Amino acid sequence: MATQTATVPETMRACQIIEFNQPHQIRTIPTPSATDLKPNDLLIKIAVPSLCHSDLEYQKGVFPITLPVTASHEGTGTVLAFGSNVKRFDVGDRVVAGQTFGRCGECEVCSGPEEYRHYCPKREAMMSVGGRNGAFQEYLVVDGREATRIPDKMSFATAAPLACAGMTAWRAVRQARLEKGQWLGIIGSGGGLGHLAIQFARKSFGLKVVGVDARDEGLALSREMGADLVVDARKGRDAMVEEVQKVAGPGVDAVLELSGHPSAAETGAAITRNHARFVQVAIADKLPVDVLQLIFKDLTISSSFMASQAETEAMLHAVVDHNVHVENNIFRGLDEIPRAVEMLKKAEYRGKACFVVDKDAVGVVPGDGRV
Repeated sequence: MATQTATVPETMRACQIIEFNQPHQIRTIPTPSATDLKPNDLLIKIAVPSLCHSDLEYQKGVFPITLPVTASHEGTGTVLAFGSNVKRFDVGDRVVAGQTFGRCGECEVCSGPEEYRHYCPKREAMMSVGGRNGAFQEYLVVDGREATRIPDKMSFATAAPLACAGMTAWRAVRQARLEKGQWLGIIGSGGGLGHLAIQFARKSFGLKVVGVDARDEGLALSREMGADLVVDARKGRDAMVEEVQKVAGPGVDAVLELSGHPSAAETGAAITRNHARFVQVAIADKLPVDVLQLIFKDLTISSSFMASQAETEAMLHAVVDHNVHVENNIFRGLDEIPRAVEMLKKAEYRGKACFVVDKDAVGVVPGDGRV
């Protein structure tokens, strides 16, 4: 049985992937019904969803997706109804939607530490994957166990990119397992994840940061976000290592690979010192790390995937408390999504793109596209 105070229309607009490697299409589809909610479900009215680089991979068919499907796993909205097990939320709450859906709650992962429960191998789906629609639509059902309340001082537009990029960057910095004052290298530092990782590392964890990027705009954004050293990857491996060692001694204490470029892993390993940790975050076809670097430097390779609900909550409050800037590009409505996708493919904007869907909930959005 669901608790609700609002009625919803029978149909809604959605931006969907209809065919792989083809533009997204705006369609009219049935609206999720509050009467069909499972015990842990939330029905939310989408306020602002955001575009993630992974959405390009979904469009290509890299992930096991059943078409048609609504894109986007970065969603924010207002709670309209909730299932019988939901205790943390009420109607009217503003939330960041969790990405995973339907974890079993019984396996050793679900009964273990909270920070790993989103890894449940028996989870039903993820947004846009496994038959679940994503946030590029007007209403959405999400798992209340994975959703997080948005701080009062944070706008929907700021929160939307944090639903994936923010939580992923936050957990990745934590996975580096460094102490205050140590050096963190970030490969792909001028991207949607990278510009947030720089700020989390410096402002929340007290780390020193080496930012590495291969694009002029990415290098500029890395500097603006406060990286202690910014290195142009186009200079080549030897030049990069020399620059890093001038400021970080033998090399960085840990590195985050946020790029996914074929050369990124090798670059990351090259700028580390002995006994460093290498954290793979970006989705890549292979992980071409030089085996000699791995063995003779005694590198530890780990990975990081999204974040738990508790980590997401901590990240959202850190953004407010530490004045973390989200580089945002605001688009008006679902109709703008296909254009923004093409712009992302061509790297025609910095940071993230998000879309105002519920104008009444969002209110006035700055006209210059910054949030």
